[in-house]
Amino acid sequence: MSDRWVAVLSGGLSHERDVSLRSGRRLSAALRSVGLTVEEWDADAGLLERLRTNKPDAVVVALHGGEGENGSIQSILEMFGVPYVGTDSRSCRRSWDKPTAKAELARVGLTTPDWVVLPHSTFRELGAQAVLDALVDRIGLPLILKPDQGGSALGTQVVRDAAELPAAMVGCLAYGDTVLAEQFVDGVEVAVGVLEGPAGPEALPAVEISPTTGTYDYTARYTAGLTEFHTPARLAPAVAVEVGELAVAAHRLLGLRDVSRTTAIVAPDGTVNFLQVNVSPGLTETSLLPMAIEAAGRSLGDTFATLIERAVARGAR
Repeated sequence: MSDRWVAVLSGGLSHERDVSLRSGRRLSAALRSVGLTVEEWDADAGLLERLRTNKPDAVVVALHGGEGENGSIQSILEMFGVPYVGTDSRSCRRSWDKPTAKAELARVGLTTPDWVVLPHSTFRELGAQAVLDALVDRIGLPLILKPDQGGSALGTQVVRDAAELPAAMVGCLAYGDTVLAEQFVDGVEVAVGVLEGPAGPEALPAVEISPTTGTYDYTARYTAGLTEFHTPARLAPAVAVEVGELAVAAHRLLGLRDVSRTTAIVAPDGTVNFLQVNVSPGLTETSLLPMAIEAAGRSLGDTFATLIERAVARGAR
């Protein structure tokens, strides 16, 4: 593999640009450590010319949010015939939309918290307070608001009192035109990475997430010391198996490829609730996928070098 050269795409113009650049730097260093030649490319106006004139053996998408996860960049790579690590463009679009992913998993009987989707236009057309009152009647309190698309918990807020709801809704809508309002489940939050190998997708050890502030928001995710992580998660053996099975099921049902990360909540009664899936997991020093890879006795560089070889072998599709 030492003669391979790859481009790591990071940066971009989403709200998660800084996190993406950190992921790209860490991944590039890990790949260089196992002998690959790596260039770090920003997803900017110069990208298409680079692909035309200096096509790499493969691309690894380390973009978070926006074009890195909604299938846009993947569509470009497919058009240019460049092999890349990760999920194809069509399945990226399906999993990027949180309500769509939840509906697909609920349809086959997997558990996910009850939810309502509210476009911004609904508040203008029907009256904000009337809609909020109906939401509380339908979902109950506490509830959690999330942009229907996006990552890194940007715009995500837990609402425990109806009086907090208008301001929380405005804050959430700052990151998108549609809100996913979801029943809040108070339990153990876990993240489960999935890697594909010769035998198919395999769950890595679950990472238990315990933020010191009580909320795993953007600051808690990317500031060292604000969240405690336990890998493997402190779960009963049967529950640990179940969260792994859920992550693999989500990976398969949504048509994901190579690598993904599922977030779930284990309720006090042991019920495992699917929350969302990520096709381009973070790779920073505080990100969850590298922790799980290390807990499985693997290295980040070797793991992604293997995924690169898989991408090259299947070609640009």
